[in-house]
Amino acid sequence: MAKTDEKQRGQICLTTARILREERERQAFSMSAVAERAGLSQQMVSYVERGLRNPTLDTLVRITQAMGLSLPDVISRAYTESAKAEAVAAGKTQKPVR
Repeated sequence: MAKTDEKQRGQICLTTARILREERERQAFSMSAVAERAGLSQQMVSYVERGLRNPTLDTLVRITQAMGLSLPDVISRAYTESAKAEAVAAGKTQKPVR
């Protein structure tokens, strides 16, 4: 059971990273603009968006605030999307009938 929990946590982290990248791109922010607004290096923002670092809470707050996002909303979305992906992978959702 611990491996499943670890896998789920990893998926949530990667989904959070993807959401941050997608939101930055949707808002047409450059990585350097987010980094400057957040008081972080561009390299750190890049690492976070690619899921290569486990950022501190402070770093996540800075990045989300720099883009005008709510961290709780981003994390909630990551949990929801990860759960849906897990359900699809496990075959727990019905596929549309054609």
